[in-house]
Amino acid sequence: MTRPFTPLNGREFPRFSQNNAFFRLPIAAIEDGFDLALFGVPFDGGSSFRPGSRFAPAEVRRVSALGRAYNMNRQINAFGALACADIGDCPTSPTSIERSHRQIEEFASAVIAAGKRTLAVGGDHSTTLPLLRAWRKALGAPLALIHFDAHFDTYPPAWDCPIHHGAFLRNAVEEGLVDPTRTLQIGIRGPLAGADDLAFITQHGLRFLTVEDIRERPFSQIAPMLEALGPSYLTFDVDCLDPAYAPGTGTPVPGGLTTYEAQKLLRALRMDQLVGADVMEVSPPYDVSDITCLAAADVMFEAICLMGGAAPLAAT
Repeated sequence: MTRPFTPLNGREFPRFSQNNAFFRLPIAAIEDGFDLALFGVPFDGGSSFRPGSRFAPAEVRRVSALGRAYNMNRQINAFGALACADIGDCPTSPTSIERSHRQIEEFASAVIAAGKRTLAVGGDHSTTLPLLRAWRKALGAPLALIHFDAHFDTYPPAWDCPIHHGAFLRNAVEEGLVDPTRTLQIGIRGPLAGADDLAFITQHGLRFLTVEDIRERPFSQIAPMLEALGPSYLTFDVDCLDPAYAPGTGTPVPGGLTTYEAQKLLRALRMDQLVGADVMEVSPPYDVSDITCLAAADVMFEAICLMGGAAPLAAT
């Protein structure tokens, strides 16, 4: 039999059988003795175009059965370095952003108070905001942030709603949840609504790498930027990938990263205190042959490996 808090053995139980947890991990209670909590955030009430990301946790769980444990690039066994468990989905209220965000924050805060790191699967990108709120309260200081996305997500209120999936980073900066000088956005590309979309970025000194930067500059110039020291958070919007590699998302943008480029960037990250991560904006109704869900599961795996090589989580 498998050891506690490790995936089921694919030779004992074929990958199409048994439990439907992330990476076929044990399903556990928050207070159980593991290090990293994987959970779903089934909410897409902050989406402005194509909905459906509320269904992502269930579908990414299913597809993640294809995952393996050993990362030969990092030379680390992801589930040997950290005891991981699936703790289910956090509660949400599909008709209310405000109520859902309170529920997500309370759920994440309970997980953090139990001494766990967090790895969430959403959900629209507005749900990163309550996760950051929970970590900011626990740590007592702004976090460094690595943000993969096609969009800046620093946009102003839409339809008089200040909180939506295109504004999570604006909200996070304004609330002091993240340090803008230690924030890096990766995969940004046009078009923008107007030149004033860059005003918030310039005002707060946010750094970003466009797809052109990644494609046209030597990687030796890119690699030194891929660092976040101190307590850090990683958020990955799958629309940073080209729609050919991630059709199942709410606001697809042509000209994006390939899955290989995303892997290369993730494997080059240096994050010595990665406390939490998420994968957002997977919309299974628009997916094709599970390729977006597969990409999401792969990002989760890289995040687990990053956490496995990070410093131990300090008491909160």
